[in-house]
Amino acid sequence: MKTFFDTNVLVYAFDVDAPAKRKKAAQLLSERAAAGEVLVSTQVLQEFYVTVTRKLARPLAEELALVATRELTAFPVVNVDANLVLAAIGSSREHRISFWDALIVEAARSGGASVLYSEDFSDGRSFAGATVKNPFA
Repeated sequence: MKTFFDTNVLVYAFDVDAPAKRKKAAQLLSERAAAGEVLVSTQVLQEFYVTVTRKLARPLAEELALVATRELTAFPVVNVDANLVLAAIGSSREHRISFWDALIVEAARSGGASVLYSEDFSDGRSFAGATVKNPFA
């Protein structure tokens, strides 16, 4: 089973100011990684680096953020290309979600994920075969 990780779940794995979410996110990532089930996208990698270095109350040092981002590239990475962008535009309109959220949905779909871990959507909502699971719900 392939599982796609949205940026917010990965960021929580490094957020020292949210210890409960940090523990849960890190444990989930570790478990899914051990099972060989983790998928991310180029969008997730970009957002992750920017968020952990600039948006956290206590941001990671750039070198540590680089190491963490590099480690995430060990998982299969769905590349955001022109076709994925066009699919996301359609998905955004169809599901009435933001373009950026639709790009996450389409990357999960493109990668063949059956689960999308995110806190940005309603827990249990399905998009094209991928069911959202909010690990913090």
